[in-house]
Amino acid sequence: MTMLRAPTLNALPRIRHGFFTRQGGVSEGLYASLNGGVGSKDEAGYVAENRARMAAAVGVAPDHFLSAYQIHSPDVAVVDEPWSRDARPRVDALVTRKPGLALGVSTADCGPVLFADADARVIGAAHAGWRGAFTGVLEATIDAMTKLGAQRGRIVAAVGPLIRQKNYEVGPEFVAQFLAADPDNARFFAAAAREAHALFDLGGYIGDRLARADIEHVEDLGFCTYADADRFYSYRRSCHRGEPDYGRHINAIALAD
Repeated sequence: MTMLRAPTLNALPRIRHGFFTRQGGVSEGLYASLNGGVGSKDEAGYVAENRARMAAAVGVAPDHFLSAYQIHSPDVAVVDEPWSRDARPRVDALVTRKPGLALGVSTADCGPVLFADADARVIGAAHAGWRGAFTGVLEATIDAMTKLGAQRGRIVAAVGPLIRQKNYEVGPEFVAQFLAADPDNARFFAAAAREAHALFDLGGYIGDRLARADIEHVEDLGFCTYADADRFYSYRRSCHRGEPDYGRHINAIALAD
């Protein structure tokens, strides 16, 4: 199994995490091989086995390896106990101070952000696509962590694999929405080959939102999901190829018991 780790999170005591790639699972075809997406059309048994392998990698039981029903929102859930698949909260970020639970977010181009305050023993995970980042999911996650005892100056945030600017073309309506919110957002757009289109820097935008939220310790792993088909799933790449579905990564963080 291949998973990526952020050195800044890896250095923290009793914090386990992993940005899982698509390698090291049992799924086949479009989903090969470590598909963790319960919302995909993959065989449920394969997804369960893949998630069990990921749970073991971060040191939790399979039923304690949790992810939400993501809706591209700024909403956050505080996690105190595991839930069944049918009881998943409809949110895009999870926080906890309870050991033995892994908080996971599912991505296939959107930005996964894992958070930890090792001193307070508070962790969080956020699914930050453009819509979630734009509407405040990162700030909401940080706020929820501080309510559990975390301090902004101690929080470490790591940004995992996501679609990078070179491969993220957007239309004029997208650009106009960001510029209307803040003209300074122009710095996150570069010219695209198609007239009136632009290339959006999602990673840079996420990093800026974190900095504005007074998070000083931010690490971006720098990987592009679209560009590296051997290691990563990509929703946009699957659309460009005309594929009927796509796999999902899980990016997870846990407190050791």
